[in-house]
Amino acid sequence: MIRKWFLYVLLFIGTIATAQIKDPVKFKLAVKELGNEQYEATLTAVLESGWHIYSKDIPEDTGIPTEYVVSGKNIEKIGKFVEVGKKHEEFSEAFGGKIIYYSNSALFKQKFKLKDKTKPADVVAEITYQTCNDKVCLAPNTLEFSHKIEVKTSSEEVKKEEPQKDTVASARVENTEEKSLSSTEKTILNPTQLKIESLDYKKPLTNCNIGQVTTGEENYWTYLFLGFIGGFIALLTPCVFPMIPLTISFFTKGQKDKSKGRRDAMLYGFFILLIFVLLSVPFHLIDGIAGNIFNKISTSVWLNIAFFVIFIFFAGSFFGYYNITLPSSIANKSSKAEEAGGIIGIFFMSLTLVIVSFSCTGPILGSLLGSVVTGSSNVPMLLTFALAGFGLSWALVFGLLALFPQALQSLPKSGGWMNTVKVVLGFIELGLALKFLSKADLVTKTFLLKRELFIVIWIILLIGLVAYLFGLIRFPHDDKNPKISFGRKLFGVVGIGFLVYLVQGLIPSERPKLSLLSGILPPLNVSYFHQDGDGILGMHPIHDYFQAVEVAKKENKPILIDFTGYGCENCRKMEEFVWSQTDILPILQNEVVLASLYIDDKEELPENQQTKINIGEGQVKKIKTVGDRWSMFQQINFENNSQPHYVLVTPDGKVINPPVSGYMPKEDFKKFLECGVNYFKNRK
Repeated sequence: MIRKWFLYVLLFIGTIATAQIKDPVKFKLAVKELGNEQYEATLTAVLESGWHIYSKDIPEDTGIPTEYVVSGKNIEKIGKFVEVGKKHEEFSEAFGGKIIYYSNSALFKQKFKLKDKTKPADVVAEITYQTCNDKVCLAPNTLEFSHKIEVKTSSEEVKKEEPQKDTVASARVENTEEKSLSSTEKTILNPTQLKIESLDYKKPLTNCNIGQVTTGEENYWTYLFLGFIGGFIALLTPCVFPMIPLTISFFTKGQKDKSKGRRDAMLYGFFILLIFVLLSVPFHLIDGIAGNIFNKISTSVWLNIAFFVIFIFFAGSFFGYYNITLPSSIANKSSKAEEAGGIIGIFFMSLTLVIVSFSCTGPILGSLLGSVVTGSSNVPMLLTFALAGFGLSWALVFGLLALFPQALQSLPKSGGWMNTVKVVLGFIELGLALKFLSKADLVTKTFLLKRELFIVIWIILLIGLVAYLFGLIRFPHDDKNPKISFGRKLFGVVGIGFLVYLVQGLIPSERPKLSLLSGILPPLNVSYFHQDGDGILGMHPIHDYFQAVEVAKKENKPILIDFTGYGCENCRKMEEFVWSQTDILPILQNEVVLASLYIDDKEELPENQQTKINIGEGQVKKIKTVGDRWSMFQQINFENNSQPHYVLVTPDGKVINPPVSGYMPKEDFKKFLECGVNYFKNRK
C-alpha cells in the first residue's frame, strides 16, 4: 500500500513537469520512396537503458499513449500509423492495470502519397509521447521534425532530399524572414531571434574595479528557522502534545537502566528528524530527472488555484469540521513493526508518531511545501532545510526532556488551549490561501483581486480571529463556556494591532506601505487607485526587449533588463523596498530605459512571432506565449532562470557590467546601477 501511494506521488509530480533537462529517448526521422508514388515517414526512437515509451494501444487510464502524426503541404496520408518493435506487457502497481510499452528502441511508420506529384512537398512529423522508468515518469512531450521532398525538373519525378541538418544551433530560432536581414539587423531587431550574440554576460564592458556585485541567494537558514517554528507549533496541537509526557515516561520509567532509556529517547528524537528529512528525498529525485520543474510550476495558474483550495481544506480541518488522516493500514503496519524491538523498533515508534499526528502536522507540512514550491527555484534543497527544521524542533524537545525528565512537571497540562492553537492555525491557513489565489490572478493578468480587496479580506479574517480569541465565536471542538485565558487576550490584542497596521494599506499613497507584507500582497500597481495594472512606482516599463532597444537608441540611454514575474515575491520586495528608495528611484526614472520582461506572462504571441527553437538532438521548443519568449531569452543569453535578474546593456546590445540576481540590500543594487550607468555616460 505504501509503495503504491509513493508511486502515485512520483508519477503525479513527474507528469506535471513542463521543462526537462534530461530526455532519455532520441528520435530520428527518415523518409523513403516505396514506389507506386507512395512514401513512408519512419521515426526511429532509441531509449536509454531502464526507460520505456508507451504503445499507442495502451489501455485507458494507464499512461499516455504515443501519437504519431504526419502532415504537410501536398501530402495525403495512407491509413493509420503503425508501430514496429518488441512490445512488453506487465502489470503496473501505480496504475493498477496492465501497461504496454517499448524499451531500447521502437519504430513509428506512416505511409503517404503526394497529392500532386509534379509539386514539391513539405513533410512534418509530430510525435507526442511519455517516457517512464521504474521510479518516475517524465512529462508528456511533443517533438516536431521536418523533411522536404523536391521534384526533378527534368523528368518531373519526385526525389527524396537528404534529411535536413540542424541548421539551428542550440537555442537558435529558424525563421524564413531572418534570411532577408543582415547579421546586425538579426541581432537587434528581429523579435523572433532570441539568441543575441552581442549579449555576452561573461565578457562585460566593465566591472568598475569592484568585481562581482553580491547577489541575493536562497537563504537556507531562513527556511530551516521557519520549519523549526512550524514544528514547534505542531508540538502544541492536540495530536502531538499529549504524546510528549507519555513517550518520555515510556523511555525513562519503563526500563531499569535509566541511562539506556535516555539514550533510546534521544535516538527516538533523532529518528523523527531523519523521517522528516527523508520526506524531501522524492523531490530531489524528481528534480534530478526533470530539472527546472519546480521553477516552471511555481507560476502555474492551476497549481496555485489547487493550493488555494487545499489550504482552505486545511483550514476546515483545523477548525474541527473534519480530520485529515493517512490510511489506518499504514499506521497499523508501522505499529506492528515496533514489536521488533531495539533500534528498528524505536525507528518504527518514531514513524508511528509521525503518521498518527498527520491530522495536525499535515496542514503545516503542506503549508511549508506550498510556500517553497511556489516561491523558490531551488525547491528540493529548501524543502530539505524546512523539513529538517521541523523535525529538529521535535528531536530537541524529546531529547532535552529525556535528559531532564523533571522538566515534564513544568509543561502545561493538556486542555482546551491546544484546540485554540489549531483554530488560530486555521485562520492563518485561510490567509495564506489567498496568496495563492492572488498569484493565479496576477499570472493570468485578470487583476480581479486588487491590493485593497486582498487587504479587506485579511481584515475580515483578523476580525474573525480576534472575535474567536475573545470568546465571541466558537468552533465544533471548543468548550461551550471557554475560559478566556490571559494568553488568548494577549494574542487578541496583538491581532487588533495587526488589524490597525493593515488598515493603513487602504489609504492611497505613491509610497509603499505595509512593507512587512511585501511579496505577499498584490503589487502596488494592482490597485483600485490605478487606472491600469502597468505602472511601477509611477514608472511604465517597456515589456518588450526589442522595443526597449529602439527607445534606448532614441534617448541614448542604457537598458535595464528586469527579468521578473507576476508571481515573483522577491521581485515585489525589490520594487517596494529597494526601487522606492530616494537615491535609487531617480536613476530608474531618468537614467535608464526599464525593460521589465515577465517570464510567467500567459498571453499568446501573435502568430508571426510564435517560433520554434531547436534545443539540440531533434527536440524543438515551441514559443507560444510572451512568458515563453522571455523565459527562453533569459536562459539562452544569460544561462539563468531565476527572478529577479537584472542586466544593464547598451543600446547596441552589449552587457555593461556583471548581472545580478535575487533580492539584495539597497547598497548592492545601487552599486550595480551606478557602475553601469556611469560607465555608459563616460563612454559617450
